[in-house]
Amino acid sequence: MSRASLAACLVFVAGCAATPPADVPAPPAAPDPVSWILRLEDERRLADPPPAAVGIVTAVSPAGPSPLRPDLLALLDAPQAYLRRRAALAVGRVGLPAGVEPLVERLTDPEAEVRQMAAFGLGLIGDAGATDALVGALDDPSLRVQGRAAQALGRLGAREAAPAIGALVRRHVTSAFDLEPDDLTYPRSDAVESFRLGLYALAELRAFEPLAEAVLTEEGGPILWWWPVAHALGRTEDPRALPALATLTGVQGSIGVALAAKGLGALADPLGVEALEDLLSIERRDRLVVSSALRALGEIDDPAAVAALDRFVRIRELDRQLRRVAVEALANHAGDASVEVFVELLGHPWPPLRAASIRALSRADPEQFLLVLSGLGSDPDWRVRAAAAEGLGRATGEARGPTLTAMLADADQRVVPAVLEALVAVEAPEAPALLLERLESPDVVVRATAARLLGELRPADAEAALAAAYGAAEPDGSFLARAAIVGALAAYGGDEARDTLRRALADRDWAVRVRAAEQLERLEPESSPRDDIRPAQGQRRVDYAAAHLTNPRVSPHVYIETGRGTIEIELAVLDAPLVTDSFMVLARQGFFDGLTFHRVVPAEAAYGGDPRSDDTGGPGFTLRGEPNQLPFLRGTVGLARARADAGGSRFFITQAPQPHLDGRHTAFGRVVAGMEVVDALQTGDRMNRVLVWDGVQPFGGANGR
Repeated sequence: MSRASLAACLVFVAGCAATPPADVPAPPAAPDPVSWILRLEDERRLADPPPAAVGIVTAVSPAGPSPLRPDLLALLDAPQAYLRRRAALAVGRVGLPAGVEPLVERLTDPEAEVRQMAAFGLGLIGDAGATDALVGALDDPSLRVQGRAAQALGRLGAREAAPAIGALVRRHVTSAFDLEPDDLTYPRSDAVESFRLGLYALAELRAFEPLAEAVLTEEGGPILWWWPVAHALGRTEDPRALPALATLTGVQGSIGVALAAKGLGALADPLGVEALEDLLSIERRDRLVVSSALRALGEIDDPAAVAALDRFVRIRELDRQLRRVAVEALANHAGDASVEVFVELLGHPWPPLRAASIRALSRADPEQFLLVLSGLGSDPDWRVRAAAAEGLGRATGEARGPTLTAMLADADQRVVPAVLEALVAVEAPEAPALLLERLESPDVVVRATAARLLGELRPADAEAALAAAYGAAEPDGSFLARAAIVGALAAYGGDEARDTLRRALADRDWAVRVRAAEQLERLEPESSPRDDIRPAQGQRRVDYAAAHLTNPRVSPHVYIETGRGTIEIELAVLDAPLVTDSFMVLARQGFFDGLTFHRVVPAEAAYGGDPRSDDTGGPGFTLRGEPNQLPFLRGTVGLARARADAGGSRFFITQAPQPHLDGRHTAFGRVVAGMEVVDALQTGDRMNRVLVWDGVQPFGGANGR
């Protein structure tokens, strides 16, 4: 049967099915194809098994009896353009090579919206076999299709396509001439969007020459100042971009300037120091620019960069957040010029600054670090104690080992992973035995760390212990230990290891299955374990046919109440229906109430939603990602990932555009009020309460929270 015939059956609810003859029973009511798409996408497979295998009923189409079963490839031929478009996105998210040829066919769809989503889906799959077709799509009549084709080619790493993408960028460069340097409007005209995506693609491909031909003068200066140009030039990491980036640090605004500063840091060229030092004015420049310049100076190995940072960190009226950024930048330099500053800050009342100073001191003066640490006593904050353990891994002297061994008894298990890392770093003779002991720790992150480190050390007696630890970890709500054990066993590669890897192909968590399949493919290239891990198992109940998922009527809003004010977020229910649903359910359950923004990276993003506050916690289940076409601009809310295609409760809010995340991470909302609160957030700030409004349930949830 052709895919077109099957598609006719799948969408007969829309009027494409004939009235059945009198002697044929009427078919059952057909499910909503959108619900099929959601489920198959979440299960990471293209279709349900054939009807003969599962006894699925048949329905009648104009072509005769046909199996009524969910099939994404069949839906690519549906009469309705919106179904073809949504199926194309789902095929891309599933990520199987079998979806490449059908999506290539959709690049000739009569509807531009379908064609551009087919191009996007091909980028998600990342198969080089689509390169020629995508290059052809760069000349599509639709400018938006052209842009998505360029984006996909960047994802594929198709360097041979760079000249053609450069031609696209040159065609549309004039569309951006009138834009202000910090213009964040989205979406813009099709020409501007195509230009933007083309810039990003050239940046991904590190294709400086076609980029320069499009946006630089013959003398090397920028012909326009819109911020994506600064991002693209910096992302190429080509030294020829330095003059243009230095020029872009001098324009008005902050976003483009900050991105240009970041680009200069990536080049790590001392010639960029002067432009960066000029940005360290807290009177003339905002936090976004100053933070970016500080981090960039931290990447340049040059005495002038160190001197600039040292002068800055000593400013008395400096707020603690900027001082922390300066300390972290200085920590990248091995010099001892700022040692006295680091020692003084060890008594600062803010734990994140004390932790940063301990790390910096251990790098700048390992010998003095150990002496200073011995006189400090145990810090009351676990983050500082973990930083001390990390520093001991770099220190010198015989006291390191005994001090670290004593720290294994820390009352807060979040300290122990750093201690284990340090014991391995100092090559403590007792490290393998201590790691084996920690395979039985009640703390899942401690077990995961121990397993990963055993995989690096590969002591002769650990393979059986790791296999046993996998079985003991199967009841864990978190997948972290099992995934780490799978990686460690793969380093051994023996029969016992392979048996456990095959067992892990049926793990209840998708992230572990994917890890096991990757490792088995490496050990047994002739195998095809990726076929054995599907369907992905869902760990939370989802009614894929629910109206708020298949046909949402409102865009729900979430309100995060903090001590600095309230952040209002509009959720992108059309672009990430399952992720937004999970987020709302957790919020209504009170999961986020009382948690902190456990990590804030100024000029980048604020991270929250971790009950452990150490970037490893979650809700006890994982979510598949829903990468989409929403860009990560200022105020975008994204799903943080523990591993590729594995999210949970952790999320982040961007303080500045992060184009390198576009199409890779799941964007599921945007800040519509309270962006000044996001800018003011500091590590450790508390989420007092998180409320949901969706126009249906009472404000805050069914229980009126």
